[in-house]
Amino acid sequence: MTAIPNLIIETLPEFLLHAITLERESVERYEELGDSMEVHNNPQIAAVFRKLARYGELHANEIEQHATGLELPRIPPWDFKWTTPESPETGDMEQLHYLMTQGQALIFALHNETQGRDFYAHVAATSTNQEVRELAAEFAEEETDHMNWLNAWIRNLADPDSVSPEDLDPPNVTE
Repeated sequence: MTAIPNLIIETLPEFLLHAITLERESVERYEELGDSMEVHNNPQIAAVFRKLARYGELHANEIEQHATGLELPRIPPWDFKWTTPESPETGDMEQLHYLMTQGQALIFALHNETQGRDFYAHVAATSTNQEVRELAAEFAEEETDHMNWLNAWIRNLADPDSVSPEDLDPPNVTE
């Protein structure tokens, strides 16, 4: 893995700030998606996104425990060292649709978890700080566990695309 110098995270406080921000933004996005799916009468997918937000909240709380007693730096949003355009687990909003199926929602989440794992793996491979490398590798492993859980959930769906909600208020397109 080639390291891009300005994307290398060297200190534990800087790494923990990145990790907390990644997880908190993921929770916020999943909660927003849950709200949106409820508004669009897609309660099954709203429940999926709410469940993912709860899991993200637990992970964020765990990471915040690592930061107890440390002074975290202040970093403007544009200076975060993401390997993605936004925080890795927020996902590409263009992949979403209010009539998405459970399978589509889980694939969206799997992509997010993969990006989170890749971010942590990048930090584990490029930081010169041993403590940061070890903790980043641990977080990458946790994200891999999340990916495995989502893959199992996807495999257990009888037909991931069979339950598409009814559009009770379709777009009004004039001909």
